Amino acid sequence: MTMLASPNEVADPIAGFPEVAFGHSADGFAVARVADTAFAMLPSRDGHFYLASGRRIGRPMAQWTRADFHSHSGELANEPAFRVKVMENAEHQREKRALRRREIRTMANTPWGPSQGATLYAEDVVFHSTAGHGGIHISATRNRMVHPMLRAEGGWYEEDEAWAIVAITFPHLFTAFERRCAERTIKD
Repeated sequence: MTMLASPNEVADPIAGFPEVAFGHSADGFAVARVADTAFAMLPSRDGHFYLASGRRIGRPMAQWTRADFHSHSGELANEPAFRVKVMENAEHQREKRALRRREIRTMANTPWGPSQGATLYAEDVVFHSTAGHGGIHISATRNRMVHPMLRAEGGWYEEDEAWAIVAITFPHLFTAFERRCAERTIKD
């Protein structure tokens, strides 16, 4: 259910995304909320705009400020482009929920150090987070399904680029957004 905390906020009318809301911040820039993720269209020093995000901002959107946002997720041409990115994220979050990934406890040692958090994507497909890096581990059986030219010994695929190999091999385990990112990663 969308909760409108300010008359400035407008619930998105697209069915299936009841948790999406758009508004304007205290500083006057476009903002949006998708579940507990906040987005802002922030101006850069060169006069362009970029997509920024924050998490779990407990105030109404009309009270948000630039200080609430910490990431830089690419340039934006205008407010319609901002809305497209927000809706893309909403779709990504909806698809992730539908995939039913779940957090698990594990004492696994990864090539990047001890696992500090793990997400089960499917039987024998686990994403591990570590203090400094992370990646996906797949079983030997699944690893044999990976194209031989792309296969990683031991079934460990790091999170920066190699994860894309897992996504293109097992596309049904990933969202449409993740698959598009994987395709770009493989091509680049």
